[in-house]
Amino acid sequence: MTHPFAPGGSKSPGLCTFSEPSKNRKKLVSSPSTKDLFDQNPTRRQGLAPLPERLRARQLDQVVGQEHLTGDKGLLRRMLEVGRLESMIFWGPPGCGKTTVARLLIEACGAIQHQLNAVTSGVADLRKVIATAEEDLRMHGERSVLFIDEIHRFNKAQQDALLRSVEDGTITLLAATTENPGFEVIRPLQSRCHVLQFEALTAAATGRLLDRALEEDEWLRARSVRFAEGARDYLLEMAGGDGRKLLQYLEMVVTIAREEEDGCLLSRDTMEQAMLRRSQPFDKGGDMHYDMVSAFIKSVRGSDADAAIYWLARMLEAGEDPVFVARRLLILASEDIGNASPNGLVLANACFEAVHKLGMPEAMYPLAQCTAYLAGQPKSNACCAAIAEARSYVRNNAAAPVPLHLRNSPTNLSRSLGHSDGYQYPPNFDGSFVTQQYLPVEVNQVFYRPQERGTESRIRAYLKACWPEREL
Repeated sequence: MTHPFAPGGSKSPGLCTFSEPSKNRKKLVSSPSTKDLFDQNPTRRQGLAPLPERLRARQLDQVVGQEHLTGDKGLLRRMLEVGRLESMIFWGPPGCGKTTVARLLIEACGAIQHQLNAVTSGVADLRKVIATAEEDLRMHGERSVLFIDEIHRFNKAQQDALLRSVEDGTITLLAATTENPGFEVIRPLQSRCHVLQFEALTAAATGRLLDRALEEDEWLRARSVRFAEGARDYLLEMAGGDGRKLLQYLEMVVTIAREEEDGCLLSRDTMEQAMLRRSQPFDKGGDMHYDMVSAFIKSVRGSDADAAIYWLARMLEAGEDPVFVARRLLILASEDIGNASPNGLVLANACFEAVHKLGMPEAMYPLAQCTAYLAGQPKSNACCAAIAEARSYVRNNAAAPVPLHLRNSPTNLSRSLGHSDGYQYPPNFDGSFVTQQYLPVEVNQVFYRPQERGTESRIRAYLKACWPEREL
């Protein structure tokens, strides 16, 4: 019995087997408006192409930083070994190898290849690819692989157009995205694909990529590139885990560096001149935006003023709206600090107003002041928890009537009905606490539980003295 994933074996829907391409097969089909992402033109290995393209991995062992996927026990390595390629979405930051890995898998698969870039392609392009794939399957029994770069740029209708063909196995889909598929890819398409997460390259991984570039690239070898003290580490740091950016920076620095008799010496000064200023990776509408905001808020909440100021600087340098940051601090002042330090809300509100009036760059000063202050305050979410618990109780229980002594009594009729009868007005008692029923008798709940933190500890002591029977 033939193994179902072996060449010539039966093929399951939604996957491609690894086999030698037939002579009559159209090896590559591209959208006319889309750059050929898998161009096999040998000139890309020469000096005519940019360095990142010249150094694109030609085998899985050359891919760095994704060992959890490409290592000996990695899922993609196992797929190559068993000859099975299923529909997958590669999710990760720029320059981490998503497109390269997709190319390697498709080349190994030997299937008919199609590719689209979601930035320049539409439903018409998709339908053309699907029609071609259906014909190849029907006429020649050949399956097709479709690679879509930046799939998060496709709208719902465009993604819907893929569903049937992926479901019935007409095409095996490989897609790459820098955005969280949970937000940017429709759920039916997610359910038909495996989502694999690629990681930003570590310093060790970018170091290996740099070494490979210096060893393998003819243009770099001819210049005998060397690094002055600290220059190599600075280059790796400026790349920020982006392999493509690392090679772009390297090529630029070598281009402008002065060649000496014993080769090309790269100094930090030369790098700073070439790179000018490190660009901050940030997407106001994407994952990077929300991840950085999350790190900022969690740092303030965790009382790490240094980390909070760092993330604030990262956001502002990347062009974040300062009003958005001020609004987040205003929320945090109530949600996470509350009555442990009531002045936090006062300062956060003043910061919000100041940012509105000032704009950047001066708005950074009240933002930094407020960030540092809130990070240095005791934290309590007791008020937040109280309103959440009360709302839950209200939604899940019958509405209790307002006790008569608490009801409004603006008219003779309302007073004749007993509204406000027996109500004791606390200021008439010299500010002393007056014991009376405020909750409906049917509601025997404690919602607000002050914590022993900052000002809230005094609130707790006072409420405990007023209501000793309640378990705060």
